[in-house]
Amino acid sequence: MYPDSSSRSQALHTRAKRSLPGGNTRTTVYLSPYPVYAARGAGCRVHDVDGNVLIDCINNFTALIHGHAHPALAAAAHRQIDLGTSFGMPTESEIVLAELLAERVPGIEQVRFTNSGTEAVMMALKAARAYTSRPKIAKVEGAYHGSYDYAEISLDAAPDNWGDAVPASVPYARGTPQGVLADVVVLPFNDCEATEALLRRHGASLAGVLVDLLPNRVGLIPATPAYLEMLRRVTRELGILLIVDEVISLRLGPGGAQARLGVQPDLTTVGKIMGGGFPVGGVGGRADVMAVFDPSGGRPAVPHGGTFSANPVSMVAGLAAMQLLDGEAYQRLDRHGEMLRQGLNRAFADAGVAGQATGLGSLIKLHLKAAPIANYRDAFPTPEQGRAMARFNREMLNRGILMAGYGLMALSTPMQDADIEQIVQAAHEALVALRREEVL
Repeated sequence: MYPDSSSRSQALHTRAKRSLPGGNTRTTVYLSPYPVYAARGAGCRVHDVDGNVLIDCINNFTALIHGHAHPALAAAAHRQIDLGTSFGMPTESEIVLAELLAERVPGIEQVRFTNSGTEAVMMALKAARAYTSRPKIAKVEGAYHGSYDYAEISLDAAPDNWGDAVPASVPYARGTPQGVLADVVVLPFNDCEATEALLRRHGASLAGVLVDLLPNRVGLIPATPAYLEMLRRVTRELGILLIVDEVISLRLGPGGAQARLGVQPDLTTVGKIMGGGFPVGGVGGRADVMAVFDPSGGRPAVPHGGTFSANPVSMVAGLAAMQLLDGEAYQRLDRHGEMLRQGLNRAFADAGVAGQATGLGSLIKLHLKAAPIANYRDAFPTPEQGRAMARFNREMLNRGILMAGYGLMALSTPMQDADIEQIVQAAHEALVALRREEVL
């Protein structure tokens, strides 16, 4: 049972604290009093260092759409490793993956590879500034787009600092320069009137609008058709680039969320599932916009290197991963996602707990509140709800289910109906236990 002071995970964490700040490299995987350390994975299950077997419902924060150690992906990576892992030269592998993305994703004509989603977003914002010769960007309140200063503004805004009618630009990292705050316009998600007013007010200085069409931290609620129509219409009118962040949502279909929800952006950022389990990212878009990276005429408007960008291991594993995502795979992911959301909502009802499961396709988000959610402020958990979600996560862990501590789940293709049923049963038991203890 977690926590266990005699566990190997606890011992590893104690050791890690001597060489890593807080014993940690990734804030997202930190768990108090200690994180559970992985030993190996196979399919939709991960084995920890203490011998426990968990159904993996987070899949490295949505990246492993084919689960762990998929034979085809492992074989592709091993073949390339035998040939070389990286070169100070391009390889054919980046061309093939770029061609696949351009074929599938409506907003991508050309692509530039990076090592992470954070880098992809950073390069997209730099491209927008170079193309428009404007300084500011706009982003949705509460939306996560990686660790670039501008992209993480108002990521965790709270009632005491998020402003009233007009969302405030709130720093995420201490020490964020005031100039960064001044160059970010924060938009209320799915509020057409307020967002359009802000875009028109700042339009002459706005280079781009950065939007996730299904933002996790905004509740995993899709952008409405009216909101998307307004964004596309107003950005075109004002000469602002529309940048869609598909780093997470590319898993929703061959063309990502933009194809599923019906909007074509000027720039698109991608990553996670596109690397087949290896580090990857990319920014793609219209050829005329992507020309800001073109070095063939001399120094480009936006120079971009990256020692491991487009490394062939990520490229070949990513190509194998994307090729496995055919119509049947997406249909199964969609069916399992809907099956899980319905089952979790039944679990809330049967346990007598106020809560809901939101999301689309293979992405699921749990909320310990029953009121409808349309934006970040609706989804924002109270301190009591935050503590209860942490307890729920621990209860799920002790029932063999690995998920994000804030309620996010992401499914994988190896999952079967029985796995979904096991997750639902664990959730029901966890909710009943917390209700019995008066945590909920």
